[in-house]
Amino acid sequence: MDKLSKYLDSDLALVLGVIIGLMSIPSILSAMTDGRAPRASALTILIAGLLIIFAIQTHPGGYQISDVPHAFVVVVARFMP
Repeated sequence: MDKLSKYLDSDLALVLGVIIGLMSIPSILSAMTDGRAPRASALTILIAGLLIIFAIQTHPGGYQISDVPHAFVVVVARFMP
C-alpha cells in the first residue's frame, strides 16, 4: 500500500470512493428494474468501498462524517486553477 499512498492521498481516495459509490446507485436501480443481475454495479460498489477503506486506514485518526465535506473542499481546491 505504500506505493499507492504515494500517488493517492486519503482525502482524494475518500472523495473518489464517495463519488463512485453515488454514481453506481442509478446503475443498480436500472439493473434491478430490468430484472438483470447488477454485476457492473457490484464491481463499482466494491471499488468505492475499497477506496473508502483505504482512506480511513491511511488518514491519521480516521474520518468522521463531519470531515467528508471538508475533504471535498480540499480536493476541489487542489484541482481548481
